[in-house]
Amino acid sequence: MMTDGAPKSAFELAMEKLERQDEAAGVAPAQLTAAQREAIAEARRVCEARTAECRILFQSALATTLEPAARAELEANYRRDLARFATDRDKQIARIRDESS
Repeated sequence: MMTDGAPKSAFELAMEKLERQDEAAGVAPAQLTAAQREAIAEARRVCEARTAECRILFQSALATTLEPAARAELEANYRRDLARFATDRDKQIARIRDESS
């Protein structure tokens, strides 16, 4: 990777090790089409938009809620929603990547 003889970072060493393991296992890196890359980018944009909307609604509700139990419930729902958005995004990206297989 590096040609100037400088020491490699831990990241570079780890990536080289993973590449060697993939080569030994006969795993070829999947090449995504432009349409797949765009679909993945769109899935990420949608997730970011949903997260931003959820954050705004959460902060608005939190500002008007004084009861500690209600605030705790709002926070739990907010964390659950964020996790669901991330899971949905990851599943959609996995489906898009699987289309190339």
